[in-house]
Formats: sequence, structure tokens, C-alpha cells
Amino acid sequence: MAELLDPLRYSVEQLCSLIEPLSPEQLRMSAYPKEWTIADVLSHLGSGAVIFVQGIDSAVTGDAAPAGFNQSVWDEWDAKSPEAQWADLLAADAAVIARLSALSPEERAHVKVSLGPVELDYDGFAGLRLSEHAFHTWDIDVALNPDAVLAPEVVDSLLGVLKMIAQFAAKPTGSTGTYVVRTEDPVRTYRIELTPEAATVSEGTGEEPADVRLPAEAFLRLVYGRLDPEHTPSDVEGAEHLDGLRSAFPGF
Repeated sequence: MAELLDPLRYSVEQLCSLIEPLSPEQLRMSAYPKEWTIADVLSHLGSGAVIFVQGIDSAVTGDAAPAGFNQSVWDEWDAKSPEAQWADLLAADAAVIARLSALSPEERAHVKVSLGPVELDYDGFAGLRLSEHAFHTWDIDVALNPDAVLAPEVVDSLLGVLKMIAQFAAKPTGSTGTYVVRTEDPVRTYRIELTPEAATVSEGTGEEPADVRLPAEAFLRLVYGRLDPEHTPSDVEGAEHLDGLRSAFPGF
């Protein structure tokens, strides 16, 4: 449990430190992507937190959420003022940490949450929340600090759920090819296979020559569609391949 709860707790604390001093004007400034304000990101995270807690409750008790629950939560959060989205996000994040901390080992073992055709266990569902939270925290951080990177405290855990996230993130480009990507901090190797109909990410052997070398946090941002040229480290090796990889990971 600690492997996911601890980095999620860190991400919550990081976001709190970022947004607590923000002025009303800053809440209304653009985040990443530009069509969202910082308050929009907070609203998205806050509504997601409420839905996440309901998902855990339903998995533990066996009682399904009321019909239309998710839409009602989105509507409620969309109607809030930026100031209320700010304040209520802090409470919603705290509720997520409290709910996960209260789960017994037996309850965690019985968590099964269906998202479309995918059924997630506790690690998958908590990992999804960590991924969403960490990247949307970066979306705010980079609006305030153009040199922002993903916090080292969350990177290793995000790599642990990367293959699951890549199922949703990778998109076919119509091209065929294989890219071997080697990361640093920590060192990992990944194979990205492109066919006209699919794009997949798998772990490599570490023995293959790398087409691209870059920090692990930058590779994570690539998979999440957040490694545009303006936010790409200057020391990436094999940068000529990045445009092709960006096409396979347009973001979501």
C-alpha cells in the first residue's frame, strides 16, 4: 500500500504548497494545456477525487453509485467559482488520502473497479489516481515555473503504472517502427512498437542499443503528451525521434 499511498500523499502536499499562495487572478491564469485555467485543473482533480472515493466505497461495499453520479459531480464542480474550486479541492484531496489510509488489507484485496473494458484492482485504481494527480500538479506547476519537472518522489511509482496508462495514451500514427527508449533516474528500458493500427509500450531488455535517452520524468511526460519542444530537456539523445513519438502520444 505504501508504494502508492506515500507518493500520492506527497503529490497532494506538493499541490497544496503550489496553490495555497495563489491570488484570485492566478487561479484564472492558463495552466497546461492553455485552454484550461488553473482553477479548471483544480475542478477536474476535485471532481475526480469525489468520484474516486465513491469508486472505492462501491468496491468495498458492493453498492453501486447512484445513476448519473459522475455527471452530477462534474456539474456540481463546474458550477463552483474558482475560489470554491480551490478550497474544495484541498478538502477532496484530503478525503482521498483518508479513505485510502483507512482501508484494511482485506478491503484492498477486494477492490475491483471497471473502467470500460478494463478492470482495475487496488494498485491499478490508486495508480490511476496518482498518475492523474501528479500530471495535473505539473500542469499547474509549469504554468508558474516554466522549468518545472515531475517530482522525483513520484517518478518511480509512475513508472510502475506506465504500461497500464500507455494502454489509454498510445495512439496509432499510421506508421510502422520500433523505438528503444532508455531512461535515467531511474534507469529503465522501454520498447515502443508502432504499426498502422496500434501503438504499444513494453519493457525492454536493457541490452538493445537505445534510439532515445532521456530522464525518466521526461519520458513519463512524453507518454502523457507533455513533452512539447518548449518543455523538452536540452540533453536528450536521439531528439530527432521525438516528433514521431509525440505523434504516438498526443496526450489525454
